[in-house]
Amino acid sequence: MLNDRLKTAVIGLGVGHQHAKGYAADPRCELVALCDIDPEKLGAVASEFPGAATTGDPNDILRDPSIHAVSIASYDDAHFPQIMQALAHGKHVFAEKPICLHEEDLNSLYQELKARPTQRFSSNLVLRKVPRFIDLRQRIRQGVMGDLYYLEGDYQYGRMHKITEGWRGRIPFYSVVHGGAIHLIDLLMWMAAFRPIEATAMGTAIASRGTAFRFNDCVVGLLRDSADRIAKVSSNYSSVTPHYHSLAVYGTAESFIQSPTGAARYEKGDQSVLSTLIETPYRSVAKDSMIASFVTSIVDGGEPDVSAQEVLDAMSVSIAIEHSVSLGKPHRIDYYDLHRSNSEE
Repeated sequence: MLNDRLKTAVIGLGVGHQHAKGYAADPRCELVALCDIDPEKLGAVASEFPGAATTGDPNDILRDPSIHAVSIASYDDAHFPQIMQALAHGKHVFAEKPICLHEEDLNSLYQELKARPTQRFSSNLVLRKVPRFIDLRQRIRQGVMGDLYYLEGDYQYGRMHKITEGWRGRIPFYSVVHGGAIHLIDLLMWMAAFRPIEATAMGTAIASRGTAFRFNDCVVGLLRDSADRIAKVSSNYSSVTPHYHSLAVYGTAESFIQSPTGAARYEKGDQSVLSTLIETPYRSVAKDSMIASFVTSIVDGGEPDVSAQEVLDAMSVSIAIEHSVSLGKPHRIDYYDLHRSNSEE
């Protein structure tokens, strides 16, 4: 356990603004530095945290030996190199998704994490903190739903202007799977102990045709695990809907279905299906809700709410989906096991 407060910093002050609030509110932490490439945004956020130094250069934070932990919430194509540099300089890292964009980068990150077992690494896969999903996971684990056989998770972005007009259309590669669907990938894996072995996927760019966005704006993937359970995961950035996470879980005794109009549970009755509206909160999770767990894992030891292994696993599935889209055929999912010995690789 550290004798002094944990010195923390944040790179990227969009969502990272919420990370900064989380560190500032934690008495175990001292928020010492903030970084953003936009001077106006940097100044506006920094005004809330007068004790933190400011910079427009991420290297000032990444190379500073006095900083113990860093949140990385920059643009998606900057995440991987900044994560690697932070780890190389001995820092604990809390990263926004995605942690990388390509399989070779995931392999490099795996090797770096394996070489640094005392450094904590986690990602802001925040749907795990939604009370409704926590309750659903408990019902699944208790066996109330029977044997699960089909799962659905749909990331309805509903804000197409953010890909056609914002930074997502300007970087060399943007994936709506890595940037959106990965939330549902992680949620299904966490809730249902679902570890798929194969992905089959397709994508389309019809809705953003003729805009500055050059990548698929909608991707649908089918996943299968070794127990023959199947799941459908989609990321629909062009949807004319509210921003929403649609979810369906089908078991032999019970089903759960959530859509923008609400959520319900369906159970087998004697001669009919009984339905119950779900009142447990859905939208009540702040973007800094994972910070406390990350800090605890550093200060007291143990794993954060989303372990490094779980982050790698979700990313492995996301990358396999993108591979399947590119290749036009099913793709095996390769996992990177941090607990596997070097002789087993």
